[in-house]
Amino acid sequence: MANRASNPGQFTGRHMLLLMLAFFGVIITVNVTMAVFASTSWSGLIVKNSYVASQKFNAKAAEGRAQAALGWQGRLEIADGAIRYRLVDGDGRALPLGTVTASFRRPVSVDDDRTVTLAAQDRTLHAAAERLGDGVWIAEILSDAGLERPYRDVRRIVIREGRLQ
Repeated sequence: MANRASNPGQFTGRHMLLLMLAFFGVIITVNVTMAVFASTSWSGLIVKNSYVASQKFNAKAAEGRAQAALGWQGRLEIADGAIRYRLVDGDGRALPLGTVTASFRRPVSVDDDRTVTLAAQDRTLHAAAERLGDGVWIAEILSDAGLERPYRDVRRIVIREGRLQ
């Protein structure tokens, strides 16, 4: 009979089995960890019904083109724990506004989302005391500017040290 004693330092089938188990164990552990982080950090919901949203796309695009043709610009200021908004026409004159609401969303999370109603400081300036955390936000401001629909101002903003950059 053959001597089955292994030499120290010799690579055996048992070593290969342990190596394969360790390799695939690391891969599976990393995949499970990433899946858990992905499923708990973002809801994944962009729209409730993608078919209905696609049907409304052309109408929203037409509204956006009509709004852009007005030449109006929103002036958003965020500093010192306050949000201020004013809408100006193509000549730089401030426009009188009715109700103004601002929604702030994080691009990849729903945890910090908030909607703020800005109070009229005068006929053209609206403001609210609100502190946004540092980072990237999507701001959507809806202003009653006397049009058929509210004037919609959407932009991606960056807040650093409490100030709009």
